[in-house]
Amino acid sequence: AAEAAGARVVRHPYNKGNGAAIKTAIRNTRTDVLLIIDADGQHNPADIARLLQYMDRYEMAVSVRSAESHASRARGIGNMLLARFASYVAGMEFADLTSGFRAMRTDVIREFVHLLPNRYSWPTTSLLCFAKAGYSIKFVPIEARKRAGGQSQQKLVRNGFKFLTIILRIVMLFSPLRVFFPVSLIMLTLSLLAYLASVFVGGRWLHIPGATQALFTGAIVVFMFGLLAEQIVALGLIGRRER
Repeated sequence: AAEAAGARVVRHPYNKGNGAAIKTAIRNTRTDVLLIIDADGQHNPADIARLLQYMDRYEMAVSVRSAESHASRARGIGNMLLARFASYVAGMEFADLTSGFRAMRTDVIREFVHLLPNRYSWPTTSLLCFAKAGYSIKFVPIEARKRAGGQSQQKLVRNGFKFLTIILRIVMLFSPLRVFFPVSLIMLTLSLLAYLASVFVGGRWLHIPGATQALFTGAIVVFMFGLLAEQIVALGLIGRRER
């Protein structure tokens, strides 16, 4: 049907996954702006213009679905919690983390095509990449319908863990201290609590328990690894800009 309407259709020789199809589209597009819309009937093509109107000022425009459009209440809550966590580690508010209906600058998304997974989490990965690289993102509220193309193949618990892994991986690529510093702070706090427990239970102010020493040393090591990772990331970004 697409070919009959005049569209250029690119096919894979076998099923590589949803994300792989998106990466093929990114590599083959000939326009300055790439627009992705799901084929499950959830989105209204009339909303395409609402996204495109922002592409002269933003590098990405993402549709924001209402809570009623999610397949289930549990999925909606899961997506909200993931969005909150991603918003914290990325340092900006994400109104919709997993919406696949979006417009992107082709030259920008090509910078991150090698980071996109071949399966179902490309929306989360691309959004985090744009945010952590400092590109402008516009969230556009739309009226989305219930899925008309069958049930989603994403499982809440299994894919929730995958999304958390992806979020941490992307943050580690752009701002590792967002991960290392909280871990270091928790270890430092636990070392202090272990020392205070020893003081109040044993009454020995000059005695430093082994747990306190181990946790304090671990906190320093983790923090230093975070600083080292930040320097590696900074050097990588400088090299990318020079190229």
